[in-house]
Amino acid sequence: MSQQTARRGGAAWTLAITSVAGFMAALDNLVVTTALPAIREDFGGALHDLEWTVSAYTLTFAVLLMFGAALGDRFGRRRLFIAGLAVFTGASAAAALAPGIDALIAARAVQGVGAAIMMPLTLTLLTAAVPVAKRGMAYGIWGAVNGLAVASGPLIGGSLTEHVSWQWIFWLNVPLGLAVLPLARLRLSESYGTGAPLDITGTLLASGGLFGIVYALIRGNIDGWTSATVLAGLIGGGALLALFVRHGIRSENPMLPMRLFRSRAFSAINAASLLMFVGMFGSIFLLSQFLQNVVGYSPTEAGLRMLPWTGMPMIVSPIAAYLADRFGGRPVVTAGLALQAIGLAWFAVIVEPDMSYAAQLPALIISGVGMALYFAPAANLVMSSVRPSEQGIASGANNALREVGGALGIAILAAVFSAQGGYESAQRFVDGLGPALWVGAALVGVGAVAAALLPGRTVTGKPADAVQAAAEERTPAGV
Repeated sequence: MSQQTARRGGAAWTLAITSVAGFMAALDNLVVTTALPAIREDFGGALHDLEWTVSAYTLTFAVLLMFGAALGDRFGRRRLFIAGLAVFTGASAAAALAPGIDALIAARAVQGVGAAIMMPLTLTLLTAAVPVAKRGMAYGIWGAVNGLAVASGPLIGGSLTEHVSWQWIFWLNVPLGLAVLPLARLRLSESYGTGAPLDITGTLLASGGLFGIVYALIRGNIDGWTSATVLAGLIGGGALLALFVRHGIRSENPMLPMRLFRSRAFSAINAASLLMFVGMFGSIFLLSQFLQNVVGYSPTEAGLRMLPWTGMPMIVSPIAAYLADRFGGRPVVTAGLALQAIGLAWFAVIVEPDMSYAAQLPALIISGVGMALYFAPAANLVMSSVRPSEQGIASGANNALREVGGALGIAILAAVFSAQGGYESAQRFVDGLGPALWVGAALVGVGAVAAALLPGRTVTGKPADAVQAAAEERTPAGV
């Protein structure tokens, strides 16, 4: 076998292994949403317990994602990828076997740790294995598989919950993980990064700060917003995040260098991404329960009926990519966020206990088109907002902020929901859902304003300040 054939075979195996691993990690963001009513029925648990079954995963995933990438760079990407996949697979089995809601939440948190180590290394392993000329196609396949996981998450979760049991949304990961682990050991090539020092201080500050704020938001309506517990979470969490920002400014090798936010393009696209995920995740968390608890759909029916929203990116993304190439990413992302906000606001206006699916459909389609218009150009806008040498950090920061947005979105919208409504009756659920959706729509609308502040492109689709940054990088010091 020739060397070229061997390289092609290695690249194909790497693409298959990293795509399956990425699918597993992305799927677990939303797969649990349509299983929430069944979990609540089995384990009891209040709204705040259901929030943690989702947020425990997204929060640990978010705060450890960049740390996981750094571990791989320092100790070996293949080695850490295998370790992360093993942790994720074992935690999935623990979630399926959980005897109660607390054990399930703990297992979900450990799942997030595994995903945070595994997920960022999928792209670095893929980049190292695929020739430069073929990377565009490889990234496209990897992205499509991840998009499929997000789109099908509610449907897979609903189908398994209805036809087998909700535990199988976690058991599903176990055979996949056990199949991929030996393949990763045999087929992936080891590679290393720069070996920069690990930012343990930054990781602890970000983790503690975000946990404090999310915990306070979840407990606010239960303990009272002026209670010592809630105030300690808000004040302590805010202080830790302020120290994280200070650390990012002063440290020599911070997890998230604050200098990146000097770029208007980087700041704007990350603010837009954060707010997009706040509104989207929080709304899906509540709407998936509305479709089952109030409208009366089965878990499978609820997952199917959410596809016009979650699955629309699979159809519209090629069109969105063409529009971004033709007119630039700024107007496409801005329009996408505006449509997402309109879709959520539309749903807030029409939501009723006995509403038909025909009434829901326009809002779902508008939200889905908006999501597609956002997703298609967002990654390129992030990468083109910084110097080439900083693109790895920029990508990790954007992914982490999106996961943070998901955790915050569930906490914020659920807090609004529980302040205005509850589970006592269909009408009480709708009384809380409407105001929560209005808040989600408003936050995504602010995200659209942030996207509109992106610099216009100058050459090759890159924002103006990114072009300037690239020029500075090419210019010798002192010139």
